[in-house]
Amino acid sequence: MRIIILAAGKGVRMKSRSPKVLHPVCGKPMLLWVIEAVQGLSERVCVVLGHSAEQVKQVLPSHVEVRIQNEQLGTAHAVMSAQDFINPDEDVMILYGDMPLLKKETLMKVVDQHKNDENCVTIISTTMADPTGYGRIVRDSAGKFLKIVEETEASDEEKMIREINTGIYVFKGRALLETLPRIKPDNTKGEYYLTDAVNMLDRVGIHHVSENEQFFGVNDRVQLAVAQKLKQREILERLMLNGVTVVDPDSTYVEADVEIGCDTVLHPMTFLLGKTKIGEECVIGPMARIENCSVGNRVRIISSDCVGATIEDDVSVGPFARLREGTVLKSNVKIGNFVEVKNSKIGSRSKAQHLAYLGDATIGEDVNVGAGTITCNFDGKKKNPTFIEDGAFVGSNSCLIAPVKIGKGAFIAAGSVITEDVPEWSLAIARSRQTVKPGWVIKKREES
Repeated sequence: MRIIILAAGKGVRMKSRSPKVLHPVCGKPMLLWVIEAVQGLSERVCVVLGHSAEQVKQVLPSHVEVRIQNEQLGTAHAVMSAQDFINPDEDVMILYGDMPLLKKETLMKVVDQHKNDENCVTIISTTMADPTGYGRIVRDSAGKFLKIVEETEASDEEKMIREINTGIYVFKGRALLETLPRIKPDNTKGEYYLTDAVNMLDRVGIHHVSENEQFFGVNDRVQLAVAQKLKQREILERLMLNGVTVVDPDSTYVEADVEIGCDTVLHPMTFLLGKTKIGEECVIGPMARIENCSVGNRVRIISSDCVGATIEDDVSVGPFARLREGTVLKSNVKIGNFVEVKNSKIGSRSKAQHLAYLGDATIGEDVNVGAGTITCNFDGKKKNPTFIEDGAFVGSNSCLIAPVKIGKGAFIAAGSVITEDVPEWSLAIARSRQTVKPGWVIKKREES
């Protein structure tokens, strides 16, 4: 069997510089959802491209072949562009790249019916409460297929039919190849309709599917939002059935490639993006955004933004923390409110609980970073490292001017500006001596 996915359209109604099929649904371009749905059905997959073909090619898996439809003159014309891909001795499935909700199980069932009934072509149909815009399936009095009629060509009576053509077909390769040259653009749009090929063939089967949501096609941003909502519900239901608690699915956003362990709780306004992987028994949110992070077990992340971070077991983050690319938090680390960590490794049981910036730093175990501490890592030309060894204590409102090293067990007095290395087990004080002038305020008031 071979598979052809039609994805050449410009998608004018999207009003976008990007091709329609590259617009993401739950973090994945809708075309990739369709390619995923046909995995296992065939290793021979061809995508017909037209508008911005080079841009679309960049996201395609390596096994997918490409054919180009230079002019968009209808669905049959798109298939003609891939005519050399069709094998007369094999079946060929034809479907569309803007149907991100398709289910593999449905496609497998229509293939089975097509083979068992030895049809020349088998159509997938469904029933719509409002069939406007779709081609209608016309049957005879015995319920057998008569024809497909496009809405622009349909009579008023035919427009009342609610059974529609989804546009997904399985053809015998030879039957399709013999029929394609006979299709003419004899219609109001002057296009080559693939439905004409169906109407020319004998032994036409219909595989009716009652669940019509999966055939939802995306043509504009409104429909994109609908598809996003439906796919998101599917993802969250799968997670919940696998042991994840989602407190409010309507306010929780989880993208397609995210993995979450059992007994983890997702609170409202949580956004899990990209290749994020979260372990078991975690508490995420409310108001957390986590992208491309690896999160261990029993981690708490509250009201914080995390991107490209590795977070080991039993770590606490937030509220209002920011973890940037390259952050590594070892087990039992505590990162508190208004702390930003960038490209830094923080050892087990170390803490930065308040109002700190740690950039390009390597921090050992059991280190305490006081409130208001910053690593001054940028000298105007390059980023410089800070090293804080095990057991060190950095007092509040300290500035560590990189490159600098704080030795094991060292103590930095609050308010210090550290410009030189501090040896192990030493006290460093780098601030002006306090001066007190008794009665100065009273004298100043008298003078004024």
